[in-house]
Amino acid sequence: MISISFNGIDPLFMYTQLLKETFLEINDDDTKSIKEFVDYCRLQGDITENHIDKIEKDYRLHTPIWWYTGPYFIYSMVNRGLRLMDVDIILKMGFFIRHLHQHIENLHREQQSTDTTSGTPFQVFRGQSLSIENFEKMKQTKGGLMSFNNFLSTSRDRNFSLEIFARPAALIDSSSVGILFVMVIDPMLCETSSTPFADVQQESFFEDQEQEILFSTHTIFRIDQIEHIHDDHTNRLWQVDLTLT
Repeated sequence: MISISFNGIDPLFMYTQLLKETFLEINDDDTKSIKEFVDYCRLQGDITENHIDKIEKDYRLHTPIWWYTGPYFIYSMVNRGLRLMDVDIILKMGFFIRHLHQHIENLHREQQSTDTTSGTPFQVFRGQSLSIENFEKMKQTKGGLMSFNNFLSTSRDRNFSLEIFARPAALIDSSSVGILFVMVIDPMLCETSSTPFADVQQESFFEDQEQEILFSTHTIFRIDQIEHIHDDHTNRLWQVDLTLT
């Protein structure tokens, strides 16, 4: 479950934004950082040695998005660190977080400059579970701002997001609700946004399997509307309409 914070309610909202700005601006020695990272991974005891070896030897042979979407531990470790605000993980993976952000940023510029429809608003979708506590915070923040504190994977396919993620989330855990986020992206307004996004179908490890749009970390949206989705099997399924700020 991806971490979310709400402006005006969560003290973490501003803190996470400042943290993002800080670690994205750090310049360090990538070779040294990769070595320190793999050494750290070997000390954890729960990471496959073959995966660590592959990153150590082949990191520069693939793009950050390829590594992030691949069947390795990178995805889970990055998002665990950002979700829990685990400073140790964030510092050890700082080089990768920067590389991934920069890769998304570069793709964003390329796609905006070559796509003739890039100025047209469009929708993307994300299904996930949300604790009842956070759902109540979201309702209190309606009309205000919320932040996804991880790199944010979304899809252009509404049905995929609803059926594979949102609806199962509503059925599994009585202490949470299933949320279908419907996000309106206006590229013209996003020119001033500090959070880039990119279509990663051609860059992903699983090429072309999903119509995925990946946003950089700590993306901020405005909460426009919260509506119940009728479902014959659960009353804990909701649609939340967001606009990228």
